[in-house]
Amino acid sequence: MGNAKMKTNRSAAKRLRLTGSGKVKRNRAYHGHLFTAKSPKRLRNLRKSSILARADEGRARRMLGGGK
Repeated sequence: MGNAKMKTNRSAAKRLRLTGSGKVKRNRAYHGHLFTAKSPKRLRNLRKSSILARADEGRARRMLGGGK
């Protein structure tokens, strides 16, 4: 019998993606509700995605199946 493959963490797979250069891309938090308290400029900037911090990259890759 071969070694068992590691399962992809499905919640992470729905939230994170790998870019072409191998970085981990994420969406910004705080864009779910209570919009009246947030300025239009803040909401506009929350729509943009960003790159995950390098300190968290290892954990994220492991959850995504260790690709790249």
